[in-house]
Amino acid sequence: MKKITIVTLALHLLLTGCSESFLDRHSLTQLASDNFWQNEKDVLLAINGIYDVLQTRQLYSGNLNGDAGIPMYDNFTDNSYNGYKFEGPGRYVEGNISASSAGMFEAFWLANYRGVVRSNQVISNLPRMTEDQLNTTSKDNFMGQALFLRALFYFNLAVYYEDAPLITGLQTLETAQVAKNTRRELLDQVVADLEQATVFLPPTQPADRFGHATKGAAYGLLTRVYLFDGEWKKSAAAAQEVINLGQYDLDSPYETQFTEAGENSKDVVFSVRFMEAAGFATNETFSSTYTAQPKVDEQPMPNLVHDFYCTDGKPITESDRYDPNDPKANRDPRLLASVWFKNDVFITDLGSVFKGNNVTGYGLKKYIRTKKSDLGTSTGGVGGQDFYFLRYADVLLMRAEALIEDNQITEEVYSLINQVRQRPGVGMPTVQEAEGTGLSQVELREIVRHERRVEFAFEGLRFFDLIRWRAVSEAYERMVADNLNGYNPRYQNKRSETFPIPLSELDANKALIQHDAWK
Repeated sequence: MKKITIVTLALHLLLTGCSESFLDRHSLTQLASDNFWQNEKDVLLAINGIYDVLQTRQLYSGNLNGDAGIPMYDNFTDNSYNGYKFEGPGRYVEGNISASSAGMFEAFWLANYRGVVRSNQVISNLPRMTEDQLNTTSKDNFMGQALFLRALFYFNLAVYYEDAPLITGLQTLETAQVAKNTRRELLDQVVADLEQATVFLPPTQPADRFGHATKGAAYGLLTRVYLFDGEWKKSAAAAQEVINLGQYDLDSPYETQFTEAGENSKDVVFSVRFMEAAGFATNETFSSTYTAQPKVDEQPMPNLVHDFYCTDGKPITESDRYDPNDPKANRDPRLLASVWFKNDVFITDLGSVFKGNNVTGYGLKKYIRTKKSDLGTSTGGVGGQDFYFLRYADVLLMRAEALIEDNQITEEVYSLINQVRQRPGVGMPTVQEAEGTGLSQVELREIVRHERRVEFAFEGLRFFDLIRWRAVSEAYERMVADNLNGYNPRYQNKRSETFPIPLSELDANKALIQHDAWK
């Protein structure tokens, strides 16, 4: 099944107020009605309503109409340049944004709380359903999915806003004025939800529910949360649980992984499902695949391009295989799978050539179709490519990083990194071949961080990584050093590492207090 089926009209009736503040919604308890929650069909409708939030532009669909979703979050970093600054990331990096003008941050805030509200409806109402209405196995499965999804939304809020209201039950208008909770409190709830989800969720879902969360997805997200929180042993243990499931592998060639042909790869632990559509669509399509051409609003930065090693495993400044007159030659294959160079043919069936006359001189290739749409005219039509929220390669590198930070350095650390380096379609030298053996914690830390950068470029993870590494300021130095025409990155301490609470939310909820950096 290409996407999770959403009964749009029914959801509109049952989940109204989606465009309003979560703190000022009159219909928060509609799904608590005795007319609903009668059978599995009702619960599936509500569960699909949560997944529907993931497909919106503000989260994982992309960038249509100025809403820069998580697939574009590399634009907050040294990985890519936001050519359309009105979308938000470009203005944010240049320090030209405020709580009152931060439209994308308001949309992101509301999208996450929309997901929280829908998750809470399921979590609160499932326990009162009888065995005749819903058998225990199905009830546990649905509960696990709702807990996983609520954890995902709250983790987003904890990472990017630091402090935010924590709401775990059903609300009424009378109880909607809620103060902020700390990041610590949010993370504790995220962990609690995910630990329960790992118990409830099955290893696989039925074929007609492909794309729904599984046990591996819950353990994988738990790995990410623990890593963010500096819980090295717990992160490594959670990653090992994913590995022990024996369901995942780096089986797909890297270049085809980011096409629709790679969606069923064993590398995909959890993805946001999409379908192709003609023209611009608001939901249910991954807009990053829209035009089958290098995107103006997400241009690879020179410093990233230079950070891909040569095929001998050495940086371009050290390798005798690097040719400045032919910079594509003898490079890590992941570079050519992620970036278009000048004169590359980017639409194969039309013979269209990338001229390289944009600001950075490079074009985004990863996730972009290389042929015109079958549904639209010319190259039009939004792509049906799924967005990979969590890949097995990420699980392997997260376990490696957790072991390194815990100073538990054994041959396993080398093996975990090497599996990613030598996956099909990459075949880069092992750590032992390129960097040597007996490496220190500091050396291995730099190796795994570099590996994450080149493996996950343009997958929305770079900003997250920089925040948790406390390395955002260093990224700004690289952005400045690239000296792009008309681009003036300006590091502003916490303002460059957190999002502001939208002014509209502060106005609607007088119990909320703005982040200190944005006052």
